[in-house]
Amino acid sequence: MQIVNYIPIATTVFSLYFFLLLYKHWSRNKSSLYIFWWMLGVFFYGAGTVTESINTLMGYSPANFKAWYIFGAFLGGAPLAQGTVHLLMKRKTANTLSIILTASIVISSILVILSPLKDGPHPKLDGKILEWTFIRYITPFINISAFAFLVGGAVYSAYIYAQDRNFKHRFWGNVFIAIGGFLPGIGGSSAKAGHVEVLYITEFVGLCFIFAGYYIIKNSKEVSAHSNQAVAA
Repeated sequence: MQIVNYIPIATTVFSLYFFLLLYKHWSRNKSSLYIFWWMLGVFFYGAGTVTESINTLMGYSPANFKAWYIFGAFLGGAPLAQGTVHLLMKRKTANTLSIILTASIVISSILVILSPLKDGPHPKLDGKILEWTFIRYITPFINISAFAFLVGGAVYSAYIYAQDRNFKHRFWGNVFIAIGGFLPGIGGSSAKAGHVEVLYITEFVGLCFIFAGYYIIKNSKEVSAHSNQAVAA
């Protein structure tokens, strides 16, 4: 077993630490839905790497594979992106998009649970194991929208803060978040090509970038350009 296969264990531990920080932040102002969704996002991010860790330590199992697919393909980035939706958009619009996202993930997850699997053994976690191949055509819609909101939202915020040098911390924080949201996408594409190890690396590095961005912004004394964030800081 290559050492790269153990990276998800480190990602899981780091996700737990990050989740606890976000929970502490959210508990001070529970009306801050953008923090709540980021907290959920980091939780499910870590849940996905837990399944990868189980696969490394205990080997393949159908139940763990399906959990991996649900947490990774459907919940890996979408809740984090939904946090950005609640940060940038009006409450009514954000709530509507949250309902649509939740319904899509629930339906897609049920399909994964019901889908037969190809006979094993399977040394690597791979979406091709699903017998109902049409499920794999659903995931891009969820992931592309997640990418657009998470990375696009961070780039948009960075652009706003780039207009004024007094907001350099918030600028760089959003740049880091954009990079962190982009990297797992590269890993996901590599995983589809059969190189799941690349996903393990980009998940860890990506989370580190997102954490760095959050930490910089959280500890910045600069006033946020987004009213939702200014209230919850």
